[in-house]
Parts: sequence; structure tokens; C-alpha cells
Amino acid sequence: MVPLPTCRALLAAALGPAGRRRLPRHHGNHHLPPIPGAAAARPSSAAGGEAEGPSRATAMLRHLLLKLRATGPVTVAEYMREALTNPGQGYYTRRGGIGEGGDFITSPEISQVFGELIGIWYISEWIATGKPKAFQLVELGPGRGTLTDDILRVFNQLASLLSKCDISIHLVEVSPKLSEIQALMLTGGEVQSYTEDKPAYMKGVSKTGIPIFWYRDIQDVPPGYSFYLAHEFFDALPIHKFQRTEKGWREVLVDIDPEVPDQLRFVLSPSSTPATENFIQPEETRDHVEVCPEAGVIIERLACRLEKDGGAALVADYGHDGTKTDTFRGFRNHKLHDVLKDPGTADLTADVDFSYLRKMTQGRTATLGPIKQREFLKNMGIDLRLQVLLQNSSDTATHEQLLHSYDMLMNPKKMGDCFNFFALLPHHRLVHPDKKHKPESNSPLPPVAGFAELLLK
Repeated sequence: MVPLPTCRALLAAALGPAGRRRLPRHHGNHHLPPIPGAAAARPSSAAGGEAEGPSRATAMLRHLLLKLRATGPVTVAEYMREALTNPGQGYYTRRGGIGEGGDFITSPEISQVFGELIGIWYISEWIATGKPKAFQLVELGPGRGTLTDDILRVFNQLASLLSKCDISIHLVEVSPKLSEIQALMLTGGEVQSYTEDKPAYMKGVSKTGIPIFWYRDIQDVPPGYSFYLAHEFFDALPIHKFQRTEKGWREVLVDIDPEVPDQLRFVLSPSSTPATENFIQPEETRDHVEVCPEAGVIIERLACRLEKDGGAALVADYGHDGTKTDTFRGFRNHKLHDVLKDPGTADLTADVDFSYLRKMTQGRTATLGPIKQREFLKNMGIDLRLQVLLQNSSDTATHEQLLHSYDMLMNPKKMGDCFNFFALLPHHRLVHPDKKHKPESNSPLPPVAGFAELLLK
């Protein structure tokens, strides 16, 4: 953490007035029932509304039925990839239902305080590492752009501190629909599209004059000292699911239900698959395991970049540390939705396995966490921020909204324990280089904000 007076100054200077009213996303620790025998029915406990529209649901389902008849069962990862990012009918490609009128609400949509504290986190790390002359803020899956917008407001309110730093924003987004929404939020819609020979496919300038670039893959983002942000990003990446049986590990697949030809069901692979051989560890003790190879690849790339160029990565998501089993679920209209019903019309998600992410850094970086969201935000000074906002608001409605959004973010039964924070940092950020040669060195490194208690005296 930066010196205490600086932390206090950062909080006081950066955090502006209370934000707009935002509604909570409905989260639950919902788990699918175990998959028995050779096949499993679709989860009966997942609730869902009516299909968004017959043509939309039918088009994606028809596409999948044709695919399954031609190839046989597909992995859960392939099913998720099609349902979420198919160019023609994928959920994120066409819909991307974030917000009050969509299928789910994220923490930045509930309270601007969330994004403000994330902005403070990056600035505190920037100060702790010697105030480099430039940094890139790279957000993976930026949603509607709300989180980046709140962070940019903090950067603007601390413009005097950041005046000599060259800042740029880099958004990794595969959804054309969401990139349009982000551009409208962050630039007012004034953007320039690039041809395919450029790494970025779009460029704009924020309302405060900071350049913003859009990319389809993290590999396209230029190298350099960077702060990475992944908020509710890893949970939507495709997972492979595995079930332990009397004959050994078998992969869970998606197939056509022979009794209801226009519906889908889970089945188990008749024998071991390549994924089973590659992703199940010999020491695994659970009977059901979910693995997200894409998350592992991305974390490995982030670790390589941080090792080479410096910076930090902050991951905020719901997940576990290698303990949970069956977490695959769907969300539509703020309710749990059957993952195999009306593909393409619901958000599909699974808890992030932070122990797997830690393993995939392969020791290139240090890791912190996961710690519960309520601990991280408390350490970042959310209680002090709430007190200031309550003191500065005069009407009852604002008071109630501030307390409601605080409760949503911090209550252990709501988002407080459901979400976790996890960080990747270069090793030298946590181990003083002088300690190897001068163990008695009295110049301690500042602790990392959020993961250590922020004491404001």
C-alpha cells in the first residue's frame, strides 16, 4: 500500500458524488445435480422464462441439432462456445444482456463506488512501483463499459497526480454489439474503425482525452507496462466437465435427447477423451471437475507479459480455490435458467477455479488471493466512502439506495462472499531486491492495496 497520507488523499480526491440508481444481479450458489450413470437429464432446479423469440431460439437450436446429428455429442466447452459466441446467433454476439433490462447485473452497475475503488487500486500500484511514465489499462470483456468509465473518472479526478503519465485504454471485446455500447458510454460514440491489417479494430478518445482501442484477442494488445482487469470475464469462458465413474474419468458431453428430438441432454463419453487425459490431475479427489483451458492460456499470457513488462492483473469473479464441483448454470431475466434450454438466449457461466489459475502462472508471477469481495472492498476503504456519501446526501431515497447497494456488494449472503478478488504481480513487487544481499534492509515494500488492510488514521 502507498503511504497512509497518500491513501487518504487518493480516497478523498478521487471519489466523487453518488452515482445513479442501479439494480442488483440475482446470484445464487446454484449447483447442478450430480450426473448419474451414462447420461443425465437436464437440471430440473434451474428456472427460466419463455424463449426470447421463436426464430432466435429455433435458429441456434436448429444449428446445434444439425451439428450434433453430423458429428455426434460435443463437449460442454464446444456447446458454450457456440451458444455464447457463435457469429450469427451467439448470446454475446447478438444480445449481451447486461443491465437492468438484460439478464444479469454486475457490481459496477450496482454502485459506482465499486469501479472507483478499482481505479484507486491501480493508482496505488502505480505509485508503489515508482510511478512509471506510461501505463496501459487493459480490460478483458468490458461489458457495457461501466467499470472502465468509473475508473476513468477516478483518473480524471486525480489528473494532477497522473499528469506526467501517458495513459491509454485497451479493451478486449469479441461482441460487436457490446463494443458499440462501450463506445457510446466511453467516447460518446465517436470512434474510428480499422481495417483488418491493424491489431485494433476500433479506436476512440474518452471524454477526458484518453485514447481507447478495441481488440478481439489479448495477443493483439501492444506490449508494455500494463494493468489488466478481468471482472466477470473468466466465468463465461468455455469449460470441460468430467465425472468420475467406476470405469475411470469420463467427460460430460451434450447430445440430442432421443426421447425428445428437439431437446438436448447431458451424456457421458463412453471412454476417456483427450481432454480427460490432459486436464484431470492424478491427485484429484473430487468426483466431478470443471476445467477451463482458455482461462489457463490467458492467465499464462498475462503472467508472461507481467514478468517481461511489469504491471499488475486484477481478477474479480465468483469462484473457488479448487474445492467446488458442479457449478455450470445459466441466467436469463435475472433468474437461473436451464443451461440446455433455448441456447443463445441466456448467459452461461461456471465458477472460476482460482487454484487452476494460480497453477497456470507456472511461477512466472506472484499471486494474491482469492479473498472475498467484502474483504477486498473493506480493505480498500468502502466503509469510509459510504460514510462520506451518506453525509453528503440529504434525501431519504439516496440514503436508502446507498445502503442497498452497499448491502448488495458486501453482504456475505449476496455478493460479499460470492465474488472473489485475485491478483497477479511481478515477484519483485512482493520481494525486495535488496533483501537477497541485505537481509537487514529497513525499506519495506508497501503492501498491496485490497489484499492488506487499509488503515486510515
